[in-house]
Amino acid sequence: MGPETQPPPLSGAIALVSPPWPLYTRPSIQLGTLKAFVRSRFPNIGVRSHHLYLQVAEAIGYRPYHSISERTWLAETVYGALLYPDRLDTMARLFRREAGGAPEIRRLDFEQLTARVQIVSDEWLAATDWSDIRLVGFSSVLCQLTACLYLIRRLKQRCPHLTTVAGGSAFSLPSGVAALSLFPDIDAVVFGEGELPLAHLVQHYVVDGRPIEELPPANGILTRRSAESQNAGRGFFQLENLDHLPLPDFDDYFETLSGFSASKRFFPTLPIEFSRGCWWQRDTGAGVSSGCEFCNLNLQWRGYRSKTAGRAVSEVDQLARRHRVLSMAIVDNVLPKESTGDILRGVAGLKRDMTLFAEIRATTPLAELELMRAAGMRKLQVGVEALSTQLLRKLRKGTTAIQNLEIMKHCEALGIANLSNLILHFPLSDAQDVEETLRTMEFAGAFRPPKPVGFWLGLGSPVARNPSAYGIRAVVNHSNWARIFPPAVFRELPLMVQSYRPAAPVQRRLWKPVQTRLKAWAASYERLQHGPLPEPILSYRDGGDFMMIRERRLDGDSANHRLEGTSRAIYLFCGHHRPLKQIVERFPTVPADKITSFLQKMTSERLMFAEDDQFLSLAVPVRNPERITIA
Repeated sequence: MGPETQPPPLSGAIALVSPPWPLYTRPSIQLGTLKAFVRSRFPNIGVRSHHLYLQVAEAIGYRPYHSISERTWLAETVYGALLYPDRLDTMARLFRREAGGAPEIRRLDFEQLTARVQIVSDEWLAATDWSDIRLVGFSSVLCQLTACLYLIRRLKQRCPHLTTVAGGSAFSLPSGVAALSLFPDIDAVVFGEGELPLAHLVQHYVVDGRPIEELPPANGILTRRSAESQNAGRGFFQLENLDHLPLPDFDDYFETLSGFSASKRFFPTLPIEFSRGCWWQRDTGAGVSSGCEFCNLNLQWRGYRSKTAGRAVSEVDQLARRHRVLSMAIVDNVLPKESTGDILRGVAGLKRDMTLFAEIRATTPLAELELMRAAGMRKLQVGVEALSTQLLRKLRKGTTAIQNLEIMKHCEALGIANLSNLILHFPLSDAQDVEETLRTMEFAGAFRPPKPVGFWLGLGSPVARNPSAYGIRAVVNHSNWARIFPPAVFRELPLMVQSYRPAAPVQRRLWKPVQTRLKAWAASYERLQHGPLPEPILSYRDGGDFMMIRERRLDGDSANHRLEGTSRAIYLFCGHHRPLKQIVERFPTVPADKITSFLQKMTSERLMFAEDDQFLSLAVPVRNPERITIA
């Protein structure tokens, strides 16, 4: 079938595409939300969403796909080799280097993998009826850039009349301007929030039938004409009230999944959105006044907005009913600050056996964690990031090491898997940060270990915007991009993953002891928790006027401790971290020096953690894990 040279009638439909490599077990929240919004505004226009990543995952195997999707450079090299076949050898070497820790990928032949992915992509292009399509929108976030660029090129080769629009967090304002200059197959770029800009494009081009080139400057939309202006159309165009969004439409994902053989079908996890932006990041007229220094997750938002609790609960209920699925991932950067309790109580009130995932701050109180557990929260990504209070200050997390240990402990007690990260190699970190981290780790072995993550510089993050404050002389695209893109693209296209000069091999050496300790921690935790009935590593049973503390060890023996009377009461009181002054005031009949002596003894035995005259008991209750009772 040759290229279609005659454009179809102006009354055509639109297509939305999510390329590889998102999580294959989830529909695209971007496509589901955009499709529903456009349909609500233009009910007579057909909208089809294409979860191409699901088809690629089915074709190459779910396990290899998952491993590739977790690593930026693995994902970007596959379609990078299709986009620039003359650079295949360079990208194959990069792929093999980055696949070192993943045996299921190391065994793959890179050329065969790219060939298989190309076949699936071409089959999708050939099987889709493009004759009535007027506009095709591509969503590109982390790990999707080269796939997006390749598919746009192939689609234009096949159907030159189609108008292509690229959007998503990979296309920030500066990236969008450069992309229009470097990639002629892209006709327009949407930056920031997508609903209103896309609807504006549909009205102008599909409904009114006017050429893209004649689109007046509009916030959130870049065309070649507007990209030439330094000011026109550079603002954001977003919804004020998220309750006005229709229910996401994931029907096309489920239709694709239902076409697979029975052995390839599974029960997906539905993405659901309660808010946009981050309430921890507050922007003043003079710039960002708070927020994590490393974070660039909010480039597409301006300000923080959240749905009302009633609307959020209603969406959980409607999506579960519509798709007969009970697993949901809340995709918010952080759960709403004011309404989370009401949302959780509402979800629990649905009387469904939900399995939920969310990202939360380490300051989340125990009472809210209990509500999460009751609502079905089984996994959380807690914003731990560091186990050194000094480093946490540099990261501007607004938390301390003792707070991080406390929430790690509470997750352990409630049976919630805490999938947190530990940031290594932050530019300003020093020997004291490492020393504090190693000390805290001595007390944290009873809890699920965080995953080590080497610091990477995100485009538009506070560090990238103010590099000199971090001893950085130059911010540039990460050197791995030079192995993927030709020199002109590497120089001119601002990419999400950046690097900096001078590079910091000293940081890698500095943090090596932490990496070694983390590896041992993970191995120890896995061995102690392996078995049909895993139990806490450090736990207590309360006897009313005494308590028994048990510490499980790798050698098979356990260390046992008994606390009587006031000692028991103090230990339970410190289930939340408490300052020494408050502990002394709570037990006025006990001399302060005796309290201090007891706390020091508990700390020396690693049963409590101390930081700046604050104390936290580390054992979790072994009975009634649904609730922690703290005096």
